[in-house]
Amino acid sequence: MTSGLARPRIVVVGSSNTDFIIRLGRLPKPGETLLGGEFLNAAGGKGANQAVAAARAGGAVSFVARVGKDPLGDQAVANLVEDGIDISRVVRDPRAASGAALIFVARNGENSIAVASGANNKLTPADVRRARPLIARAKVVLMQLETPLVTVQAAARLGAAAGALVILNPAPARELPGSLLRLVSILTPNETEAQRLTGIAIKDVASAIRATQKLRKRGVGTVVLTLGKAGALVADDLGTDLIAGFKVKAVDTTAAGDTFNGALAVALAEGQSLRQAVRLANAAAAISVTRMGAQPSAPDRKSIERLLRRGGGSSSR
Repeated sequence: MTSGLARPRIVVVGSSNTDFIIRLGRLPKPGETLLGGEFLNAAGGKGANQAVAAARAGGAVSFVARVGKDPLGDQAVANLVEDGIDISRVVRDPRAASGAALIFVARNGENSIAVASGANNKLTPADVRRARPLIARAKVVLMQLETPLVTVQAAARLGAAAGALVILNPAPARELPGSLLRLVSILTPNETEAQRLTGIAIKDVASAIRATQKLRKRGVGTVVLTLGKAGALVADDLGTDLIAGFKVKAVDTTAAGDTFNGALAVALAEGQSLRQAVRLANAAAAISVTRMGAQPSAPDRKSIERLLRRGGGSSSR
């Protein structure tokens, strides 16, 4: 834990959105209109979600992003500042709207999301290069795929050159070049993303193991495949282990993966072993699904530690 010690430096490169959320009894079918849903809006975007999750878990976080010079961008930046995140490399773009996401959340916690990327699509390799001094001091560089791939590749190159741990959350799902995968220290796909990258349908632990093996053969040193409430499968040079999840009642699964990645980055930057770090990340994600919204659902470190002390989340071969 970071209490009493210098907080580990983490750079998150990625997206910022405002989420417009409707809570319904179930997700609508194509062409169907459902009435009576509860509406709320909250700060989101995979990059910003992960930055906030990392900050609340105890990291000293710098965020590299683009938002519009508009009211949504104003609020997004204010939210980041409130969580103590360094926004010196968040560009305010006067020619692009801030990103926005429309989210349906069903009673069982499942969700359906559509995103208008806006300024996120304008984040450039030059924006990342301007953050080189921050990356040079970082323990971890954390990225996702809601910004242009060339920008993600630039961040991975700078992070690897600086000797930082480079974590890529390959979300939303898309195919990735081997040149990028070889720069990644830890790849953190979910089941859908792993299937997109490997062609292997994740139906059980055995198929998940095959997918991690295929990804490692493509040059990724370590794979952490998240499996929802089942936990996460870790595959590295030490072997393959399933780190069990924590039993909770899900209300909204939005940003559970982002919370996992932010907490994982902090634990690893603190020097925890990978399996310890994944257990902490599982606990953070478990708490997040019991709360509505993306960034509002990310827990603080005290809450994570309480769930860890409660038990659960053990590993198995």
